[in-house]
Amino acid sequence: MGGPSAMMGGGRMTYAFDAQRGQAVGSHIRMGGEAFGLRLFVDEVVTVRDPPRRKVWRTTGEPRLIIIGAYEMGFEIAEEGAGSRLRVWIDYALPDRGWARRAPALAGLYARWCVNRMVSDAVRHFRSAGARAA
Repeated sequence: MGGPSAMMGGGRMTYAFDAQRGQAVGSHIRMGGEAFGLRLFVDEVVTVRDPPRRKVWRTTGEPRLIIIGAYEMGFEIAEEGAGSRLRVWIDYALPDRGWARRAPALAGLYARWCVNRMVSDAVRHFRSAGARAA
């Protein structure tokens, strides 16, 4: 989400990390930016971290988002045969107010986009790491 995209209405998000850089339980990651000309803000806190197997984070306070409200998101990596299985998820609420509250299908579409972005970023990372190791 750091670069402009159609799903962000041409907008983008910037990230601000605390001293633990999102790499410890209790660490905060703050994102701000805009989408469709509207200002956005969300503060996430890491709730579970078991490197390299599992990480979970959730919003704190009241996120200022358009399509979804508060959420919890995470991933798990498990050994499977000669490789690994990656599971990425997001559990979200609809926004407390606004037009998007009446458009749950749009929230589902956005949630799938977020999860798919994480999966494709992970695939790209591990493919390039494998190429460097070879």
